[in-house]
Amino acid sequence: MMFIKKIASIAALSLSAIASISYAGSAHALTLSYDAGNYRDSAVTDQGVFSKQVNDKNYTTFDFNNGEVPIKDQVTYSFSQGTSSTTPYSGQTGIYSDKWAPSGANAEKNLSNYLAVFQGNDAIIQSTKGNLFTYFGFDAGALSAGNTLTFFNVGKEIAKYDYSFLNNIATVAASYQNGGEKNGFFEFFSKDKNDSFDKIVISQTTGGGFESDNHTFRTAKVPEPGVALGLLAVGGVFLRKRKNQKSVNLG
Repeated sequence: MMFIKKIASIAALSLSAIASISYAGSAHALTLSYDAGNYRDSAVTDQGVFSKQVNDKNYTTFDFNNGEVPIKDQVTYSFSQGTSSTTPYSGQTGIYSDKWAPSGANAEKNLSNYLAVFQGNDAIIQSTKGNLFTYFGFDAGALSAGNTLTFFNVGKEIAKYDYSFLNNIATVAASYQNGGEKNGFFEFFSKDKNDSFDKIVISQTTGGGFESDNHTFRTAKVPEPGVALGLLAVGGVFLRKRKNQKSVNLG
């Protein structure tokens, strides 16, 4: 009896995983949280703000401080035009350290490197090894028209956030650093792991740039569709056997 219950439970969880893979919800399907931001180290306030989970070993954070495109087994970064730049004020998508960097929680100047995306070259963040993202947090800075953040699951858009939406929520204005444009830390959560995502695209649809820093992720392993279907089939066999046994006993 207990074994059958376990199989049924596995089958139900597998069905949930399959549903999450094929899910394509409406805009703003994810749970969104906003905060002025936190510091990885309370004594260091000149590197922008971070996720509350920055020091949690179950989360991965990229701070761009080494000036390079992040490399990690679970997460990959690429660019729609195939290249990125490190030349300051070049107007090209890349990693920089300048006055447009996302500020601290109290509008402190950010002296560290950050990612800037300009029109015509999206930054594409993807999960690897069959993982899905269940959490993404990032420090957004100098929010301006054209800033766009889009989430996908197996090629299907599940949520999209534009400048107007993000700017209406943000609260930190760094007047002396980036002209009073708003900053802050945004966090996106999948709901019950049924609308997890495997790709995030950071875009700038008009002139100007989309500046962000301190990207934080959490990933979860999801069974391959074939494995999930196999588990459902096994669960179905045991459930049918149990039903047949009941029929015999009652007959």
